[in-house]
Amino acid sequence: MFKKMGPGVLIAAAFIGPGTIAACTIAGVTFGYTLLWALLLSIFATIVLQEMAARLGIITQKGLADVIKSEITSKWIRIAVITIILGAILVGNAAYEAGNIGGATLGMEALFGNTYKQYYPLIVGFFAFILLWIGNYKILERAFVGLIALMSISFIVTAVLTKPNLIEVAKGLFVPLLPKDSLLTVIALVGTTVVPYNLFLHASLVNEKWKSRSDLKAIRWDTMISIGLGGLVSMAIVIAATAIPTQDVTGAMDLAMGLQPLFGNAAVYFMGIGLFAAGITSSITAPLAAAYVANSCFGWNADMKDRRYRVVWGTILLLGVLFMSFNIKPIEVIKFAQIANGILLPVIAILLIWMVNKTSVMGKFRNTLIQNIFGFLIIILSLILGAKSIFKVIGLF
Repeated sequence: MFKKMGPGVLIAAAFIGPGTIAACTIAGVTFGYTLLWALLLSIFATIVLQEMAARLGIITQKGLADVIKSEITSKWIRIAVITIILGAILVGNAAYEAGNIGGATLGMEALFGNTYKQYYPLIVGFFAFILLWIGNYKILERAFVGLIALMSISFIVTAVLTKPNLIEVAKGLFVPLLPKDSLLTVIALVGTTVVPYNLFLHASLVNEKWKSRSDLKAIRWDTMISIGLGGLVSMAIVIAATAIPTQDVTGAMDLAMGLQPLFGNAAVYFMGIGLFAAGITSSITAPLAAAYVANSCFGWNADMKDRRYRVVWGTILLLGVLFMSFNIKPIEVIKFAQIANGILLPVIAILLIWMVNKTSVMGKFRNTLIQNIFGFLIIILSLILGAKSIFKVIGLF
């Protein structure tokens, strides 16, 4: 099974970052199992969109931005769309990279103590740099399979330790309820799972692993299994968080500390390993996605070892390490990134579904009716998410 896994593993690793862990922790602590349905919905939406992006990539042998550029005939609309994509992905990933590195350093603190914690961001950054510099997709994929396996085992074991009520878990998964003050948490759970830059990443990465249209079945299975496994990890975090006796929890290590009185140091170590794996994978995929997007938008046709490619991911990684090492909080940049991503998600969802419906682009591999129905529902969801993200930043939500 692991030999057949491909870029879906990197997509799953990308959305299970420190932000997802924090959102899942808060959901579990505050609302118990009640909001598990929101994660189930978001995983389904992610599989639908990522399958479209991967199918587009393998059929056209191009990145998503390349296809969008070639299909938008109006020069000014094309420039506007490409500018939004570049701005959201490059600035957004640079702003959030510090959080990804921060998640990995928290995991290291749990495992090794905080005596040398000032060096942890540098260690994480160096590890990410080495994997990206090697520029070999197979090595990257194998590293991610290992890290995802480590993360999955860590969080699932943590959830099992809490001895969850399986009937209540099933009810939370399949009976949609919206408790008072839970709407923002629901939107956060969906928003941290359905990630715009993953659509660009997936469309480009499938061409690193597969070249033939006959591989479509393998691509679909890879997408479903990898993202489904990622969803299982997110659900495990929610389940583990329900066992905490207090609601004074804001993040993953608070979750570990809350579980410690009940389950001893094992909870802290398992959570630390999981958080380290989640942080390190996200700190690699964010710069990687930015480089792929720049490659497509500027038409470089570069490989992973190209100097321009390395300059882009190196800049994103360096900014993340600097922000984390010197405790800089680029709040205005993050606000801009949130607005840009709020615009980007519905724009990209609409453009993607348009592209995979064009016979001139996809031929006989264009969307079916059922795929379009699901796609239309996801567009509505992405519009709600995008509006919420923008209104929250400007103080209207």
